[in-house]
Amino acid sequence: MTPTERAIRALPKHLQRYVVSQDYAAYTPRDQAVWRHILRRLTVHLKDKAHPSYLKGLDATGIGLERIPSLDEMNEKLHSLGWSAVAVRGFIPPSVFTELQALGVLAIAADIRAYQHVDYTPAPDIIHESAGHAPILADARYAEYLKRCGVAGFKAIASVEDQAVFEAIRNLSVVKEDPTATPEDVAVAGARLRAASQSRRYVSENTKASRLYWWTAEYGLVGALGEPKIYGAGLLSSIGEAVHCLTSAVKKVPLSLVCAETEYDITTMQPQLFVARDFDHLFEVLEEFEATTAWKRGGDFGLEEALRARTVNHLVLAEGLELSGKVAELAAGRPLSAILCTALVRLDGPILISREGQALRRPWSGPALVAFGKADLPPSGAFEVELLSGLCLSGFKVGDHEVINLRAHLHGQPLDVPSWALLFVSESLPSVAGGPADPGAWDHWFGEQNAFAEGDAEAQARARKADALTAELGALYTEVRALRESDAGPGHRLPAILATLERFPEDWLLRAEVAELTEHSHA
Repeated sequence: MTPTERAIRALPKHLQRYVVSQDYAAYTPRDQAVWRHILRRLTVHLKDKAHPSYLKGLDATGIGLERIPSLDEMNEKLHSLGWSAVAVRGFIPPSVFTELQALGVLAIAADIRAYQHVDYTPAPDIIHESAGHAPILADARYAEYLKRCGVAGFKAIASVEDQAVFEAIRNLSVVKEDPTATPEDVAVAGARLRAASQSRRYVSENTKASRLYWWTAEYGLVGALGEPKIYGAGLLSSIGEAVHCLTSAVKKVPLSLVCAETEYDITTMQPQLFVARDFDHLFEVLEEFEATTAWKRGGDFGLEEALRARTVNHLVLAEGLELSGKVAELAAGRPLSAILCTALVRLDGPILISREGQALRRPWSGPALVAFGKADLPPSGAFEVELLSGLCLSGFKVGDHEVINLRAHLHGQPLDVPSWALLFVSESLPSVAGGPADPGAWDHWFGEQNAFAEGDAEAQARARKADALTAELGALYTEVRALRESDAGPGHRLPAILATLERFPEDWLLRAEVAELTEHSHA
């Protein structure tokens, strides 16, 4: 079993279906030249501008300058750092990305950017994901932050509109990397993203978590405000951004929780960046952010956040049970504590019951109710209870939380409740967190109906990029690479190659490769 196969096998099953083969043989000779061109330029530029972990981290994580790294080589090195890497296609769902990160797994986009986009690409690619994210993992403190940031993102509550934004971003990246896309195609994709962003009713926790991640792990600077170093993967993997970010054209501000409220545009270079004092500063801001979330606050705040999100989330009850479903309705009563005035909450099914992230049984298809307060329900049979919140409940318990003929009154007024449901009573609500408590069990029961597919557009864009390299041009790239690696040197072939390149006036990259060989041969 290869190192990468071991890494994949260690993943929970619900994450394995997002993994693809790297298919190293599919990289074209021009793809290899793109990697070499960018990495050589980046390492020269970044040697005194990046965080000290960067250059030593390249070798420590199995990344060389001359060719695209294989994930097996990376995994051999990453294992000693407590990390691993798997290949994915482009943008994957945020919940999958953050869960992988929380587990110490880098999601490496298997594709590489087109040669027309060497300075900057909005699409995830192997340059960004490997040469950008991996090297700084050599710093143990930063590696710990990245995992913690993954946990916070995974626990943050996402809204239904966040999914529309994700799909629009994914579509825009595919269109921009498609060499056959017209300006009109790009304009429509951009308009779709703007429309999706404008559809948001409010800024969700998930959006704030993604902004925090963007302004630190992707576009972060560290050190003195007047002379910072680069550590963000988006800056480390983009020639254009790496040069631009340290100029006076980019405003530098001290890192604070303001970054979670600051929007960003993935299609352009950033006009402002946040500077962390050191990597400990990242934890300070992350902990500030966590303290604002429903995951940490629970109570009424958590319920209201889940209600307006209209997505599947999970409630953690005082006794440790976890209920996954959609919060659909709240009824307020007399305050039970400083953070809990809700007397009754209804969750729409399906409902998954779990404890410590492990499902206890198959999902319940109907609704569930949680009454807050202290009351003892019988194992089975008729019951009637009154809670301090002013809520009165009566019905017949069938067993194991299932009740029928349910009736409810709050302050003497009848409440409209389902007559057949699951009923739970909890003295408090410590946490409300994003997504199901047991993602694997949820995926087992509902994953197929919500399956994430790569999509024809991504496959077509990749095929078109490969087709854009003719057999003749591909052979020239291969020959130039062989000449560069040959002990005998380029010899007499360079003039003939340059003459042939006259038929390919748009291919500047191979000309740059030949120019470099020519310069070395004359040295």
